[in-house]
Amino acid sequence: MLRSPSYDPDLRRRRLIVLAIVTALLLISTLAYALLSRDEPHSVPPSTPPVTTVPEVDAVPSGMPDDGTLPELPPVTDPEDFAELVAHAIFDWDTSSLAPRAGYLQRIATVADPTGESSPGLISDVDAYLPPEKIWVDLREYETRQWIEVETVEVPAEWDTALDQAGSALAPGTTAYTITGVRHRDGVWDGEPVASQHDVAFTVFMTCAPTYEQCRLLRLSLLDEPLE
Repeated sequence: MLRSPSYDPDLRRRRLIVLAIVTALLLISTLAYALLSRDEPHSVPPSTPPVTTVPEVDAVPSGMPDDGTLPELPPVTDPEDFAELVAHAIFDWDTSSLAPRAGYLQRIATVADPTGESSPGLISDVDAYLPPEKIWVDLREYETRQWIEVETVEVPAEWDTALDQAGSALAPGTTAYTITGVRHRDGVWDGEPVASQHDVAFTVFMTCAPTYEQCRLLRLSLLDEPLE
């Protein structure tokens, strides 16, 4: 057989060896990639957290403090209106405002019976309705506010019996109104808005005309223990 003068068996052998090595390297690379792809977990695109719609709540009634001073309670002559005014004065507060807890107590004192006979007991009553001072400070960290949604304002049926028993010991125009409603609270917890609500009931005792030109507050029942 005739061979080309340039034919070199050793060169051809070296080329085959190089081709075999390259082929082996490619095969190894392919197998390695397949194994790595199988062992690695599939990448999952980060899910978008669902958007939570927080229901809007009614704003705290107008007149809430923004400079540390509570608005004065207006003079009221109608007993039913006065009872509702007292309910808001006690239940509507905002710990995130500059008004101190003591400000709410002092404001109630301005509509107390001017004789002062029932004032110590009244302040004690209101003090029990408000969060204690230490808890008030804690609630401020959570921007807690509260307000009442009044549902009913009625003279309790038991009041007639109380009048009969008291006789002339009560000043003319002394009456009582039982209030039922919903106490709302909201605030911020771990950066998220939170809210709660609870049914409440209590009785407001007052003296209005003819003894006084405007209604004056005497006492409050225990919370959720009203006259019925």
